[in-house]
Amino acid sequence: MAAAPADKPMLKKPLRLWPGVVVAVLLGLVRFVVPSVLPEAGVFCVLGGLTGALAVVLWWLFLSRAAWAERVGAIVLMASALFATSRMVHKSIATGMMGMMFLLYAIPILSLAFVAWAVATRRLSDRLRRASMAITILLACGVFTLLRTGGIAGSGGSDFKWRWAQSPEERLLAQASDEPAVLPSTPPAAKTKNADWPGFRGPDRDGVVRGVRIKTNWSDSPPVLLWRRPIGPGWSSFAVRGDLLYTQEQRGNDEIVACYKLTTGEPVWRHRDAVRFWESNAGPGPRATPTYSNGHLYTFGATGILNALEAGEGGVVWSRNVASDTDTKVPMWGFASSPLVADDVIIVAAAGKLVAYDLATGKLRWLGPARGMSYSSPHRSTIDGVSQVLLLSEAGAISVAPASGALLWEHTWQGSTIVQPALTADGDVLISTTGATGGMGVRRVRVARGPDGWTVQERWTSSGLKPYFNDFVAGGGHAFGFDGSILSCIDLTDGKRKWKGGRYGNGQLILLADQELLLVLSEQGGLALVGATPTQFTELARFPAIEGKTWNHPALVGDVLLVRNGQEMAAFRLSLAAP
Repeated sequence: MAAAPADKPMLKKPLRLWPGVVVAVLLGLVRFVVPSVLPEAGVFCVLGGLTGALAVVLWWLFLSRAAWAERVGAIVLMASALFATSRMVHKSIATGMMGMMFLLYAIPILSLAFVAWAVATRRLSDRLRRASMAITILLACGVFTLLRTGGIAGSGGSDFKWRWAQSPEERLLAQASDEPAVLPSTPPAAKTKNADWPGFRGPDRDGVVRGVRIKTNWSDSPPVLLWRRPIGPGWSSFAVRGDLLYTQEQRGNDEIVACYKLTTGEPVWRHRDAVRFWESNAGPGPRATPTYSNGHLYTFGATGILNALEAGEGGVVWSRNVASDTDTKVPMWGFASSPLVADDVIIVAAAGKLVAYDLATGKLRWLGPARGMSYSSPHRSTIDGVSQVLLLSEAGAISVAPASGALLWEHTWQGSTIVQPALTADGDVLISTTGATGGMGVRRVRVARGPDGWTVQERWTSSGLKPYFNDFVAGGGHAFGFDGSILSCIDLTDGKRKWKGGRYGNGQLILLADQELLLVLSEQGGLALVGATPTQFTELARFPAIEGKTWNHPALVGDVLLVRNGQEMAAFRLSLAAP
């Protein structure tokens, strides 16, 4: 066979595109389509997106047939562009967990853009292809410099906005002042009467309401809006006494304790502390809920300021800095403990360490044992006839004597804790953890006092209900709460799941015990009525309430339902049913 002429150029093979296209299609489906259909699969979809991005790199390096200079140059340019962009993005994207989230979004998007470039420019000259490749990479990364985020959703998705768009807080601050013009027209409540809703999750901090029955046909008797108003950011809920409601919010550089009229939403008074807490996951503002007791309001700010205020007019009775008193750094997500009144002390959790102050004077009374990080609140319980205060932390559960802080008992279950414990009808304790070495879920423990002290015995551990920062409720021999973004019911006898259904994001809920009814406030701000029975999931009604990411606990005072999030709050009147 005759040899080919020495001067005849060898034909250049075209790019092998099909492997990259297949990977890109799968990447797009797994990373961006599936999470919108199955939010609870978010973590697996993120991992799938990164795996797909790695597959794109491998395709380009070893299967694409591109010149080696292009193969290596593209990878180097992508890495350089990602690094440079990470230094230029808005602080809400660059800091905290969002710094990692930026890469989890940018790498898959950059990979998709790169495959699209390879397909679109396959017939261009080498010079044009290489120039357009550089432009594509820079644009795919650079678009993130035009964005900011309001934080993440419970499923891990980010709330991206244009960098120059005003946040709800900025819009609120730009409005005309709504400072209270007068002091409350009604006298302060008598100090002997309990509050209608004393604070976090109601009278017993269990999210259970008794003595109230509502109509469930919201087509005929829907919730009636009493008022709606903008509010500063924060994840506080409400305390209510008479016609006054109390909450916490952030306004610029001031952390606010605010009092409004329950019937109209009009501002009554505001107390300001010149501090601001912000982190990229949940944004700015206080995390705890005020506690009302005997004419005083006790509040705990995200940076550690504990205030005792006159409930009627907002005057300062005393104030302490818990972070300084306990030599505790402000946690990554801020101090989140709602104050607990126990006899003559007020107790808060300083990131896993219980701290008690004299109710009247604010004098430090005792420090409890430190058991690692916690975003849970102290919980008052009576077990075996002994009054005690429980706290969940990353080490498990502890119980202390309210008068001295002395340790009564503890149970080890490593993990992250944000939600509250609960008690069963026969006195067992329900605890939960997230991301523990033994998994996530709810555990039932039997606590008893004997001649040799306290004993704690695990009865069962269930993965059928896995609350994260969404508290669960217990009643009628069952527990109801969020398993990811879906409601779930488990049997308290053995922990087995009875049903799972309804997608409400990472919301919060109240149990109407007299009616076997759940009042669910979804992460998107919608209300739903769900049957609190073990037979099956049944949604009875749904109603739009507020807009925006809603992690705050609702409050129910008689027939008035209070809801809020980081940008607005509203009051609705529910139609009561006959006893």
